[in-house]
Amino acid sequence: MSDKQGWSLRETLIITVLGAVFAVLYLGWVQVWLIAQALFGSLTMDVVMGFWFVVSIVAAAIIRKPGVAFTAEVLASLVQILLGSPAGLLLLVTGAVQGAGAEVVFAATRWRNYSLPVLMAAGVGAAIFSFAYTWIRFDYGALQPTILIAMFVLRCLSGALLGGLLGHLIVRALYKTGVLAGLAIDHDIRSVHA
Repeated sequence: MSDKQGWSLRETLIITVLGAVFAVLYLGWVQVWLIAQALFGSLTMDVVMGFWFVVSIVAAAIIRKPGVAFTAEVLASLVQILLGSPAGLLLLVTGAVQGAGAEVVFAATRWRNYSLPVLMAAGVGAAIFSFAYTWIRFDYGALQPTILIAMFVLRCLSGALLGGLLGHLIVRALYKTGVLAGLAIDHDIRSVHA
């Protein structure tokens, strides 16, 4: 695997491009959430939340270095703000919390394991961190315990599936195109098949 310390210019550009692309996708996903919420009710946010974690997982699985998951999510938040997100600067806190939740899981493997179970766990990590943050921000303590449990379980499942599994599928699709040649993911895959 390549040097774990610094990021090359190419790696930095990839993280930046992913942050920008997913910022646009995240803004579009807000519309999906609003429509689903109108149709199905308030728990919808927890069902769709995992998609807002996916850039941290995609970027980390490609670059495989410390800080990538966190940075990609913060960059996506920053671009959303620049594009006029009504959430404003508070979105930076949200992105930092979600990115940190994913980053902690990668850190637990010492940035060495990017298997599907780890990517799904990173999605759950982002879900847990975001749940703690929204608990404080929206006073979840006032909610009934059964609703809280349902929200938590749905958000963790969403993180695992829309964050981790979807992130894995996106990375696999990108890898097949050849655009990730020479990056850490490419070195790791080639060393496994060597």
